[in-house]
Amino acid sequence: MKTIEEIRELMSDLESDRIERTVSFRMDKLGPAVCAFSNDFANHKQPGYILLGVEDEGKVKGMSITDQLLLQIGDVKSNGNVLPQPSMLVSEVFKIDGGDVVLVEVSPSLYPPVRYDGRCHIRIGPRKSLANLDEERILSERRASYAKTYDLSPARGRTIDDLSIDHFKLSYLPLAIDRDTLEANGRSIEEQMSALRFYDLKEGCPTYAGILLFGINPLFDLPGAYMQYIKFSGTEMTSNVEQDKEFSGALITELKNIDDFVKYSIIKKRPVKTNSFQEQLLINYPYWALRELLMNAIMHRSYETNSPIYIYEFSDRIEIHNSGGLFGDVNPENFPNASGYRNVVLAEALKQLGYVNKFNYGVKKAIDELLRNGNELPIFELTLITKFKVSIPINKQWQQ
Repeated sequence: MKTIEEIRELMSDLESDRIERTVSFRMDKLGPAVCAFSNDFANHKQPGYILLGVEDEGKVKGMSITDQLLLQIGDVKSNGNVLPQPSMLVSEVFKIDGGDVVLVEVSPSLYPPVRYDGRCHIRIGPRKSLANLDEERILSERRASYAKTYDLSPARGRTIDDLSIDHFKLSYLPLAIDRDTLEANGRSIEEQMSALRFYDLKEGCPTYAGILLFGINPLFDLPGAYMQYIKFSGTEMTSNVEQDKEFSGALITELKNIDDFVKYSIIKKRPVKTNSFQEQLLINYPYWALRELLMNAIMHRSYETNSPIYIYEFSDRIEIHNSGGLFGDVNPENFPNASGYRNVVLAEALKQLGYVNKFNYGVKKAIDELLRNGNELPIFELTLITKFKVSIPINKQWQQ
């Protein structure tokens, strides 16, 4: 990050369109600013800076910035209102001219257009506004020249007819794009899907994210894109199989099927007597934790292999196996406190659909839920290189 001298230079540079000064810490002020710098519409290919605690004319306001405000600033990155997730750094609090100043550095996104609350914000010189149709198209086309994750890659040989347009228009589009933009929409269905990274206009075909979410037959292109559940009577795979079920098809519908299966078929509850002769509800696995770990597997797995996600339910534990080891900056030493997204579009879609509440948060919350329910710590096998495995012990009292 910057030194105090460099921050003073940013404060005094009143001409740059890569610098914004504000004394407001409101989310509806910070979110659009982070979104606009992420889109980098002017194509500076350099970070944008938000100076918090500095007035428009470059003078320090004289504010006191608390730890709570710092957490609020950092929450812009992880709360899921800016999608795809922005790359940003928040500085320490600097004491300058009798007041507190914080610098937020926002890097240009590799996956534009970026949206805040469903709206695409951009900066052109001093002007800040919502992107129009042509400006969004420029951002979409620019994305094609950047490095891609696999889910952003074009599914060559497929066409728009290989997707369920009704599911996209009725179940996804209203969640991802604000109502005003939809009502003023003059885009073709291909342009609408391209703006959300489900279609590649240059190649004239869906992306693999589009196939995964809305494909009529996803397994044709991605043979491993399904989830296999097997329940054993004992603690080993040599035990008798009591139940097996496969979840395949477009994620736009299968996610709810998986969610319902966890809630109504895996989660079990029964009343037990306490020492005070009152009844207490005993639960084998906490629903939220199990669902979160399954959604984590769907979001982070590699779809370039033919191996599905496996859910093995034994009498004393549940194991989740998925292809693809730790990704990006995540390693065994910093897991689960670091984040890296193998499938950026899929991660965004799960957030829009309500299956991910907050980025870089779910695994830690799942661990907490398991411990509160009486389960032991889950065991993560992080050194398998090409696979990821988590073993979730059953509630210690369930088998008593």
